[in-house]
Formats: sequence, structure tokens, C-alpha cells
Amino acid sequence: MPKSLARSALFVPGSRPERFSKALASGADAVIVDFEDAVEEPLKRQARDNLGVFLQAHPEAQVWVRINAPEHAEHVADVAFCKAHANVAGVLLPKVESLEQVCAYEQGLVGKAATLPLWVMIETPRGVLGIEHILAGNSRIEVVVMGTSDLVKELRARHTEDRLALLPSLARCVLVARAFDCVALDGVHLDFRDTASFGRACKQGRDLGFDGKTLIHPSQVDLANATFGPSADEVDQARQIVAAWADAQRAGKGVAVLNGRLVENLHAAEAERVLAFADALAVRG
Repeated sequence: MPKSLARSALFVPGSRPERFSKALASGADAVIVDFEDAVEEPLKRQARDNLGVFLQAHPEAQVWVRINAPEHAEHVADVAFCKAHANVAGVLLPKVESLEQVCAYEQGLVGKAATLPLWVMIETPRGVLGIEHILAGNSRIEVVVMGTSDLVKELRARHTEDRLALLPSLARCVLVARAFDCVALDGVHLDFRDTASFGRACKQGRDLGFDGKTLIHPSQVDLANATFGPSADEVDQARQIVAAWADAQRAGKGVAVLNGRLVENLHAAEAERVLAFADALAVRG
């Protein structure tokens, strides 16, 4: 998954192999098979076996894996699984709070796994406070994933539709992700049957600067992709901005005017990003 295609990342429990195919066919930009929180302790070994059997039968499949933490009894086996399967596109590290933790994860990611992209979940106050040090110290980290459910619990806050208690943490993580050229994914929306509230959460995340959203159900994919991807009108507007800016440059002007609005180089750069995003989506199909 190129960085520009990060609108939706769908979690599926490793203990539910009957959901793997549906998740991969959902249109999500990434499918994260969970070996951690979504899998009960007695089923963690079975979760790995389930995914191994599935990947052998579907060599074209590409998945991300959320492994268990280094202190967990299944961590070493989770890492070994990621090293052994070429279908694993990246590793999601849970409950990251420090650069030292990331180093502890990496100690086991040798061989083929040493080149796998790392995604980090920020889901505690220490993680939010430490994110700058974490990203500054490890260039392999590509994606920051907000674990909003755990963060609400750790803050002793309450789940509200406006997510007021989370806004400082969300904004900080987006800010730091941008500073280190990382993708930022918003946390899950638990009430997947309430499409209206999910849509509002997606729009809030997009307006805060997130690239996409983590999901818990395939029914959420289309709305997430539509919200975090450029609309046809936005693509058309971007083309107009790029054209107007090119005309101004040829005329030796430092600004352009499009439909009564000033266009400067920062607007042109953002328009070019939107067009590159649309082109990447078109190539993927």
C-alpha cells in the first residue's frame, strides 16, 4: 500500500478465518489481521495457524499483522510468523510508548522481517507524550495508528460523539506524524451500525488532518474511502488550480487568481498532492 493510499485499514481478528476473504475483498486499502487484543488468550496460537493456512491458499493476499507485545508469551512466535510469510506487508506494534519499546520489537525482526514497514499504535498518555521521540528515532516507522478506545480508558474520559477529550491527543499525533512524513490513521468507530455517526467521525478525522481511519467492519470501508479520498469535484478543482498556477508562472507572476480567489504556491502544491492521490487510486483500480 503506497503511503498515499491509506484511507481505510480494516481490522479482522486472527481467530475468525471465515472473515479473511471478505475483509480482503472489502475495498479497504489495508487489512490488519489482529493477533493481539481482538483474540482471546486461548486462541492466539490458533489465530497464527488460521492466517498461515489462509496465506498458503491465497499467495496473492497482502496483510498487515498486529502482533503481541514483547512481554507477551506469544510475541516471539508472532515475530517468527511475520518473518516466514511473504504475504505479510508490515507489522503493527501495539501500545507503543517509547523508542526503547520499538527497539525491543526490532530485535526479533531480523532477516526478511527486518525490512518490513513498521506501524505503531499510540493508545496511552505516555505514547502520546513520547511520539516525537519515537518517530525521530526510527525511520522505519511509516504509519501512526491511534488506539482511541484504549486512550479514552487510560485518560479516564468518556466516549462522546464530539470526542472532545481526545482532541488534544489526536491533534498532537497528527502534528508529529506530519513533521516526520508519516501517515496518520484515526482510531476505530465502535458503533458500526450507526452510519450517520460514523460519517461524522470520518469527517472530523479528515478535518483534523488524518489520512484515513481504522475500521472494524467491512460496511465502513466505502464511507471511509469516500471521505478520506478526493471527490470528483476536488480533483477537478485541483486541476484548475494547477493550470492557473502554471499560467501565472509562465507570465512571471507570483500569484494567480481563480474564480475570484488567490492562488499561491502552497495552494498549487496541495493541488498537486490531490492529483497524485487520484492518479494512485486510478492505477490501483
